[in-house]
Amino acid sequence: MFGARINLLRVRRGHDHHPVTYIELFFDLVFVFAVTQLSHGLLKHFTVLGLVQTALLTFGIWWIWVFTAWITNWLDPDRPAVRLMLVGLMLAGLVLACAIPTAFGDRGLVFALAYVGMQVGRTGFMLWALKRHDPGNFRNFTRIFVWFAVAALFWIAGAFVDGTTRLCVWAIALAIEYVGPSVYFWVPGLGRSSTADWQIEGAHLAERCGLFIIIALGESILITGATFAELTWTPTTIAAFVVAFTGSAAMWAVYFNIGAKRASRHIAASDDPGRMGRSGYTYLHVLIVAGIIVVAVGDELVLHHPDGHTGIGTVAAIVGGPALYLIGNALFKRLSISILPTSHLVGLGLLAALAPAAAIVTPLVLSAATTAILIAVVTWEWLWVDRGKTAKAPSH
Repeated sequence: MFGARINLLRVRRGHDHHPVTYIELFFDLVFVFAVTQLSHGLLKHFTVLGLVQTALLTFGIWWIWVFTAWITNWLDPDRPAVRLMLVGLMLAGLVLACAIPTAFGDRGLVFALAYVGMQVGRTGFMLWALKRHDPGNFRNFTRIFVWFAVAALFWIAGAFVDGTTRLCVWAIALAIEYVGPSVYFWVPGLGRSSTADWQIEGAHLAERCGLFIIIALGESILITGATFAELTWTPTTIAAFVVAFTGSAAMWAVYFNIGAKRASRHIAASDDPGRMGRSGYTYLHVLIVAGIIVVAVGDELVLHHPDGHTGIGTVAAIVGGPALYLIGNALFKRLSISILPTSHLVGLGLLAALAPAAAIVTPLVLSAATTAILIAVVTWEWLWVDRGKTAKAPSH
């Protein structure tokens, strides 16, 4: 009796891909709030421990979202049952996001239960949807369910311990989940999956991940605007505001100007889209999102203290955020051009050279310099392609 009688899977249309639906965009709204909670939490606890905790939570939030994106790549969001599932995930996700600031405090159990409920519950729904209609993918998700169930034990157990112990136990849970796709969800007695089992609409997944980058960048702009609105508008704060916005625009261009479209075409034409979907979109995009969150923290620090002392933490945010963002983009773009883009490597080198100068410049000047580097990276990449060079040219 287990299994949906109505086929909830998308109807494939050859090389065409389904556009992102309104319910998928509605689902993403919860993650606007979640990303805001992460950046605010990091700003409030801007220490080494706070950075590690925020990194763990960021990786967890991303893992929930990207696995849901995979699910809706197979399922038809226009089906009532799928819509109800997504709305249920939204409710749990809202609770999860509300618990983020005190996930390592008194709301650890709330966070763990919401997280496990989303991961295990969504996978269970997928098993129900696949049982009668796609036996091969049903076996694939049976293995996935086992991995999430094992990780769930550590998520729940971690909620009953405090401090560093909780961090360690939850790190084990997250490691289990992240290792799963790399070993093809191997389970004793059930074997392992293959990327051939993950036949997805590559362009749809690329569009979904691009929209999440928009969400993260939008959160950065939201913080910039909200902070600036509360400040006294002096020439210095206005300059900090302009630099922060320009930096966000430059980050948008780094991702969307060339790389996003090229990668989308690459995965859409691939004979094995599941492989690129796993490496390029499931794993590497979390680095890009993390970079945006750190940049948002740096922007707020600059807006509050544009002429203040540039401490180690401020340097880490102002320089480290763009560096992390460029690393993520460079690795992602390498999948479609086979090499690391030189423009990004030079940008990383300039950021590294800039860090020592922090001792003699203000946060505003340092932020302006990092923004200039991002603009230089975008310009280099844009001009090279505009000159008619191929996407695989060694200098690109």
